[in-house]
Amino acid sequence: MIEASAAVNGNYNGGADASPDRTMAASPKPPLRKRRRFRVSIVPYLFLAPFLLVFAAFLVAPLVYALYTSVFRDMLVGGRRFVGFANYLRVAVDSDFWGGVSNLLFFGATQVPIMLSLALTLAIVLDRGALHARGLFRLGFFIPYAVPSVVAALVWGYIYGPAFGPFSQLARGLGLPPPDFLSDRTMLFSLANIVTWEFTGYNMVIYYAALKAIPSDLREAAAIDGAGAWQYALFVQLPMLWPAILLTIIFSINGTLQLFNEPYLMRSIAPAVINTHYTPNIYAYFLSAANQQYNYAAAVSFVLGLLIAVIAGAFTWATRRGGGASR
Repeated sequence: MIEASAAVNGNYNGGADASPDRTMAASPKPPLRKRRRFRVSIVPYLFLAPFLLVFAAFLVAPLVYALYTSVFRDMLVGGRRFVGFANYLRVAVDSDFWGGVSNLLFFGATQVPIMLSLALTLAIVLDRGALHARGLFRLGFFIPYAVPSVVAALVWGYIYGPAFGPFSQLARGLGLPPPDFLSDRTMLFSLANIVTWEFTGYNMVIYYAALKAIPSDLREAAAIDGAGAWQYALFVQLPMLWPAILLTIIFSINGTLQLFNEPYLMRSIAPAVINTHYTPNIYAYFLSAANQQYNYAAAVSFVLGLLIAVIAGAFTWATRRGGGASR
């Protein structure tokens, strides 16, 4: 009986010993699973690596170097000296810098609402389908965005020219005084016209794409309820477009406070109006290029970036608190 029991126990143990061997033979080895998982997880980063390298080399590294430069000051005697936040404190009381900021705040308060309202109206008209050749219509308004801002400023500078512009020649031909588009009172409006011409089509395409994402069932339901085309646009489409509108407003704030090409090129025909601190970017450019004040120019640029972030963040917070995000 003991031998039989031992034999039975031996067979049982042998079966128990053989079962893990069969299980391990049937399943892949843990190191192989880890290598396979690592190979799968690293593939997206390999595709992202070229972009990340370019991003780090041409954006992150210059920003880090500019931030490092902004806390020093190059002295005529003694070389470079660490000054901490002295350059930033100087920017805080610099009337030239804040004068340029005030110019752009007034510029943005007048130009951005006009541009976005025009873009929204054109997008709604395009979405209604009442136009023939809608593709040609959309392309015609988008083409100005494809024109480089330097070329656009040169073209409009020729149009505004007091001596050679077409409006001035037409006025002289009619015996009228030529219009002054480049005076101190009209320059910001002339620049606003250029920027509006450039970016209305771009914003129109964003709104048009957002309108196409609205379900068509809502249009049919609104028509059944007796809503007209503009009532549908005002009470249905406009609230659903709020995320796209908020996006274009943020883009416009960033672009307005970084305005450079248009006023810089117009300075060649109106140097008495557009001075070296007409906008913050022009101010930083002349500080670094003409006066070799690289440290102070870097501080001006970082203060401008902080100002843009504060204004854009405050606007986003205010709209969300006012219920814009829930629409």
